[in-house]
Amino acid sequence: MTTFNIKKTPLWAFGLVAGLTLISAGIAQQPRTVDAKILRTAGTAKDAMPGTWLTYGLSQNEQRYSQLKQIDESNVAKLGLAWSAPLPAAAGARGGRGGTEGTPLMWNNTIYQSMDNSIVYALDARTGEQKWMYDAKIDPATSTHMCCGTHNRGLALSEGKLILAANDARLIALDAITGKELWQSKVADINQYYSMTIAPRIAGDKVIVGVGGGEFFIRGFFAAYNLKDGSLAWKFHTVPPKPGEPFEDKAQEAAAKTWTGDWAKYGGGGPVWDGLVYDPEDNLVIAGTGNAEPWPQEMRGIPKSEWGKWDNLYTCSIVAVDANTGKLKWYYQTVPTDSWDFDSVGGFIMADIPIDGKTRKVIMQAPKSGVFYILDRTNGQFISAQPFVPVNWVTGFDKKNNGKPIINQDAYYNQENSVVIYPGGGGAHNWAPMSYNPNTGLVYLPYAAGSYTFNAAAEPDPHAGGGAHGLGRGGQDHKSTPMPIWGPENVGRSGLQARDPKTNTIKWVKPGRGSSTGGGTLTTASNLLFQIAGTALYAYKADSGDELLALPFNLPGGAPPITYMVDGTQYIGFATGTRFMALKVGGTEKMPDAPPRGAGFGRGRGGPRGGAAPPPPPPPAGDGLHGQDKQ
Repeated sequence: MTTFNIKKTPLWAFGLVAGLTLISAGIAQQPRTVDAKILRTAGTAKDAMPGTWLTYGLSQNEQRYSQLKQIDESNVAKLGLAWSAPLPAAAGARGGRGGTEGTPLMWNNTIYQSMDNSIVYALDARTGEQKWMYDAKIDPATSTHMCCGTHNRGLALSEGKLILAANDARLIALDAITGKELWQSKVADINQYYSMTIAPRIAGDKVIVGVGGGEFFIRGFFAAYNLKDGSLAWKFHTVPPKPGEPFEDKAQEAAAKTWTGDWAKYGGGGPVWDGLVYDPEDNLVIAGTGNAEPWPQEMRGIPKSEWGKWDNLYTCSIVAVDANTGKLKWYYQTVPTDSWDFDSVGGFIMADIPIDGKTRKVIMQAPKSGVFYILDRTNGQFISAQPFVPVNWVTGFDKKNNGKPIINQDAYYNQENSVVIYPGGGGAHNWAPMSYNPNTGLVYLPYAAGSYTFNAAAEPDPHAGGGAHGLGRGGQDHKSTPMPIWGPENVGRSGLQARDPKTNTIKWVKPGRGSSTGGGTLTTASNLLFQIAGTALYAYKADSGDELLALPFNLPGGAPPITYMVDGTQYIGFATGTRFMALKVGGTEKMPDAPPRGAGFGRGRGGPRGGAAPPPPPPPAGDGLHGQDKQ
């Protein structure tokens, strides 16, 4: 310790010491930098920054499994509101639906929440006080160029940068401390009907992002940008170029052989608007791709005599590429020749699971098709596929052909032939995140079950978006001859199910508790499972499904929940359409009042009053299909 003789010490020395003290304090207060090494252990038992939430799925394997144990079976029923903070929309914003779909991040005792219309809030994780707000200033006129609303599903964080995929297809880097814009890159042209709603992912020194806009027949792709300056590193197209145009690589040349006729007149699609994951062990970026456009095969150049013979790669597929180069490593097509909008964009979970006496590195997906797929993530080898809701578009999977789905030929349709297809509008599982608990060995999946009648229209309109895919006005017309239905019988119209991936079977199910969209699930090391459904937060025993809590928060639009720890206290946090909610054991703040009927906040319902919360509304029938696509 340095000591001074007051009488003999010059005044400048005191100033020097004071300055050094302030510099030391400033250095001490600098938050620990998040980088590729930190992200690799985030959310795992080796987490270098426990209590934070640094990436979309908490860990890069996107299990949404937290090591935190302070909230457990003994005290979860005492959860209450610690604080809530307003999340006002930007002036002049259009396209929002009174809800949000963004998973928040938590770092440096700060909540980072993205909202509709590409607005980002930084909130103090202790109090909810706003630190800064960033508005990407989306032109309201371009909302008509986006399918299904101006949603945003989350952010990415690395090297002091917060990365936003803006709705108008700009990739924007912000200083995570100040909110100052650092760089932006034009990923695609909103005036050519490209958009973005995806949460970016970090892959080493790169940012990975995919585009939406399949309903406008765009040519889908996902791409990598250098984290340092936003420059393009590589791009992988999910649909080949128009006939006669040069191929970007061998993968596009191979894909072109699976299309026929004048498909490019209307054809295309294959957007990557949600499912995306980075596997650091094998340095793979794995993406889920959307459906081909238009929906009816004949409008993609496939004559009736050849229905089902043209796969239209790489639509409705799981695609793995080298994270450094973007070159194709493997693919698996979940729905060949898709004609029913069964996008394979549902979120992924990676895990190491014992299957048939051998531990396999798997990737799991439960997309809109209603089938739970399990693949070897190192090479795309098929392991299993089983329906998690009733389905009739597929009759089985050809294990001799790497599990290629065997399409039910009676599921195809045209203008003269309508068919009732299971699952229906919006798909069986859309963007709502599922989770995996390695202690129970179970995956927790929100779902919707139902059907929709498909019929081809006379002419598609590439610029009509959610209203014209070449599809006729269907609805629940059950006069058609029913086809055999394959799948579980006890799931109801919607709900939550726990699946055992070792056998790809249901362990337990909660009918009526959830849907294909909504806040999704989160699980913890204390044998808890949390779910946002409707306007309530639920907690269950993760192993048995026993309900422990049904807590109404009354505001519609509940987004995916996270858990984090600040100053030794564990919180559950999530956004609604108008406020961020932070809960803790013993929280005493008053919950918001339910909005009046007709307030324009969408389909949310009030939560429980002294008992279990009512189930969320069932998925819409008929033309609710278009509004549920959620790109």
